[in-house]
Amino acid sequence: MIDRRSLLLGGAGLGAAALGGCAGFTGQGGGEASRGQTTLTFVNWSGDAEKAASDALISRFEEANPDIRVETQTVPYADISTNIDSRFQAGDPPDLFRVSYIDIGLYTSQGVLLDLSETIGARAGEFVPGLYEAVVVDQVPYGVPHQIDTTAVLYRTDAFEAAGITDVPTGLEQAWSWAELAEVAERLKGVTGADQYPFVYNWQAAGAYRWLSWLFQAGGRLLTRGLDAAAVASDEGRRAVEFTQRFFTEEWVARNTSTQATTYASDEFVAGTAAMAFVGDFSLPTIDTGADFEYGVLPMPRDVEAASDLGGNAVVAAADGPNTGAAARFCAFIAEEEQMRRYCEATGQLPTLTALTETELAFEVRPDLMPTFVEQATTLTAEQVRQVTVPAFGRINALLGEELEQAFLGGRDAAATVDALAAAVDGALG
Repeated sequence: MIDRRSLLLGGAGLGAAALGGCAGFTGQGGGEASRGQTTLTFVNWSGDAEKAASDALISRFEEANPDIRVETQTVPYADISTNIDSRFQAGDPPDLFRVSYIDIGLYTSQGVLLDLSETIGARAGEFVPGLYEAVVVDQVPYGVPHQIDTTAVLYRTDAFEAAGITDVPTGLEQAWSWAELAEVAERLKGVTGADQYPFVYNWQAAGAYRWLSWLFQAGGRLLTRGLDAAAVASDEGRRAVEFTQRFFTEEWVARNTSTQATTYASDEFVAGTAAMAFVGDFSLPTIDTGADFEYGVLPMPRDVEAASDLGGNAVVAAADGPNTGAAARFCAFIAEEEQMRRYCEATGQLPTLTALTETELAFEVRPDLMPTFVEQATTLTAEQVRQVTVPAFGRINALLGEELEQAFLGGRDAAATVDALAAAVDGALG
């Protein structure tokens, strides 16, 4: 397996040949730049709603900054790491790119991102502290914490009616316990039939880190407080594995929806194969377009703690990009309150500016459901954010998927699983 850290540090010797092997992309931009105009390249991935919102955001930036043009290169999410890493290796990084919070640590650890202290750092107090932490190393911000998403639970109203489930929590204080979730799953089994399972969980397709919500709910940790060793081999870790194993042994979820699956939970829900779906708020535009049934939302269950996952993305600039000044201006623009508000309202994603978290946003898709996601996001803590943004977390995430699969489908017991997880995490941390 290629070590991505070595790849980033490998130098610029690959040139055009390396770029020729990058994943294909589709462009967004209007022809040649005018004389004296700077053109920024921005590598992004997006669904339809995100692309429309991103294009609109860029148009507003260009209108406010007529000396700068932004050319968007849209890459499939599955190919984004290969594309970006190859461009760094070739010595031709994009001016700007989108990066998930769970991957940003790889880039900050290699010194390849632009220091945004003068723009984003000067406004550090305006961001939700725990979310700002995701882009900061040694008090230096290396990106814009542009938006977040987190998981809540969608449910089919017809399935709940058939199962006689009427006590549906509407906020964190009423969230089901693990035992109550188990009871609901059993009741749904009695009415869903062979072609529909009680629920689907969103840990597929590079989403294994979302299992950590159960670990955090149990009061456990993935890493030590020093972030230099695994802490998952604990009573809390074993409890989290044991409970999530029951999803499969009790047939609450389909076996083909485990951590190594490639079909998203949102797609399973739209297809009608699950009565409930643990999904991120960013999925709502796609779900609402495809679903031919009524659905509602409820918060994640809780155990010792309430917890959910840190999804979402930062926008970063390359330290050695050709247009760092213009790139910093773009980063500052998208972090403005009005720009973040409009982007989040259009995409069904959540803002990172404190002022916006205290404001009722006019979400364009299912505004009736979004308050639950907004409240769920308040369970994210700075300590949890630090654990999932260490430089090795991209590798840790892949290993989580492999090791949990052995527990879920391979029959390995919880004690052996947390020991294997700890060994894998320690190996990734080096």
